[in-house]
Amino acid sequence: MMEKLCCFQFVGGPTSYGSGKGKNHAGNIKFGFDLVKGKANHPMEDYHVARFVELDDHELGLFAIYDGHSGDRVPSYLQKHLFDNILNEREFWVDPKRSISNAYEKTDEAILSHESDLGRGGSTSVTAVLINGQRLWVANLGDSRAVLSKGGEAIQMSTDHEPSTERVSIEHKGGFVSNMPGDVPRVNGQLAVSRAFGDKSLKSHLRSDPAIHDTTVDNKTDLLVLASDGLWKVMDNQEVVDIARRIKDPQKAAKRLIAEALKRESKDDISCVVVRFR
Repeated sequence: MMEKLCCFQFVGGPTSYGSGKGKNHAGNIKFGFDLVKGKANHPMEDYHVARFVELDDHELGLFAIYDGHSGDRVPSYLQKHLFDNILNEREFWVDPKRSISNAYEKTDEAILSHESDLGRGGSTSVTAVLINGQRLWVANLGDSRAVLSKGGEAIQMSTDHEPSTERVSIEHKGGFVSNMPGDVPRVNGQLAVSRAFGDKSLKSHLRSDPAIHDTTVDNKTDLLVLASDGLWKVMDNQEVVDIARRIKDPQKAAKRLIAEALKRESKDDISCVVVRFR
């Protein structure tokens, strides 16, 4: 099935750095992205996807942020394989929700079985599939976030998976949540998210089933912002929407959001995709 995929426009290669933009076939939906390495002394661990493809007479917008930890091999793997796995689910057109959930599960199993190649690290994920410019499906693991603007109102389309909010599940599986002074809550004193791809050493205490939300793209839907927690740690949803709406060019909007996060002293890798519907 995937042989039928055809990119309309995709500026910016598959590397995890940089900036770029593109649009759908009709030219009415535009996207832009920007990624900036943080101050930590390790390679860039944020990866993204932003493109339109044609599949089975449908147009799909595929957008994602993958924020890795303990190395960049898991987010790099997700960039290459997760959307393929979603679209290869036989029931995708009939039951997108189940197909996305199944693909997330199968992808995590593949990552865990390739530990010798991919290492013991992991990654958050937020993915958005836009079907024919009309239906939007968002799924996520961890704290990478998707926020939609409808009539200027920020609507969070993802769920932040934090150890403090999923403590019961973690403890039920035999793990614990640390609360050290001056630090965020962590699973077993290590990981600051409660759901993620990979992380084999912690997997028995983590979940990897995604939160999935969907909505209709109507004439009030302005834009969609996907970003890693390097942005959301220092900016709230409405602030992000307000800034992005003022800038017509989505690539410039993504750059402006990251510039604002840096001004507020975000030290993490920051990646941002902005999709403008009108």
